[in-house]
Amino acid sequence: MTAPDPARARLAGLYEAFNARDVPTLLAAMTPDVTWPNGWQGGVLHGRAEVGDYWRRQWAELEPTVTPTGFAAEPDGRVAVTVHQVVRDSAGAELTNQTVTHVYRLVGGLVAEMEIRPHP
Repeated sequence: MTAPDPARARLAGLYEAFNARDVPTLLAAMTPDVTWPNGWQGGVLHGRAEVGDYWRRQWAELEPTVTPTGFAAEPDGRVAVTVHQVVRDSAGAELTNQTVTHVYRLVGGLVAEMEIRPHP
């Protein structure tokens, strides 16, 4: 099942903002009580402030680039985005080069929750 165009366009733009390190744009696209996985250190983050702090800490040490390669609607209404991610350390050495799936729950066009799944 294909993801709805507005959700697809919204999420594609957020990946562009992530790769540009545009924290204000990213946080404005989230609900105030967003739930977000800490894919770097483990655990779960709650709220825009925690997510913004997490990204700033992460980007001080790592250079992740995440490129969406596919969008699909989940049966429960969430949107699954297949992404190719490359993570480099601050010296430019490649640490990770993999495909994973990010699953989003949107509320009123804003990201309320994200989940990371291994790509099948």
